[in-house]
Amino acid sequence: MASKGGPIALGTDGTDFAHRQRVAAQYQISALNKSRLKYCIFFHYLLFFAMLAKLSADILDRLDIFILEIEELQVPEPLWWEYVWCISLLLSFLGLSAVRKNRIKTMERYMTGIVIFGFGPLLYAAVYYFSDTWQYLNDSDTDDILIWQGYPYGLLWYAFIVLAVQVHMFSLYFAWNLIVAWRARGTKKAE
Repeated sequence: MASKGGPIALGTDGTDFAHRQRVAAQYQISALNKSRLKYCIFFHYLLFFAMLAKLSADILDRLDIFILEIEELQVPEPLWWEYVWCISLLLSFLGLSAVRKNRIKTMERYMTGIVIFGFGPLLYAAVYYFSDTWQYLNDSDTDDILIWQGYPYGLLWYAFIVLAVQVHMFSLYFAWNLIVAWRARGTKKAE
């Protein structure tokens, strides 16, 4: 215990432990990106619950359940892309499983699913609501635009789309970093 003022072993100054205290870079990268991907998946859950709140009126109608407070909100009918985007939440279980077991193939499936079920519906929605949003931002004539609760419906969706795209982009970035780190596990240490 050289740091405590005790005797020091002959032939050493007490710093020879430094080479044993280093963690390989790929393990540091893996740990950091696992944590960040979990945060992204958490934000994905938050977005899902916001979407579920929007879809609740339609879901309750399909189940023939009448709740006056929800009916009074007059939520517009959902489009198919909203339900397809909800499938992307199921992919989070793939991502979390890959993180837990360091599985490259499972993480690649997660990334592919996010591109298809996450970005695909969002791209469709961005194109679908573009004309309404453009008209609202550039025109004073808002008679043709769907307004919900005093706000333009397309603009509300664009707020959701921007947040969802950010969450999916970061998820893909962290997942890619994990794949790169996991593939580097077997390579020799470069000094």
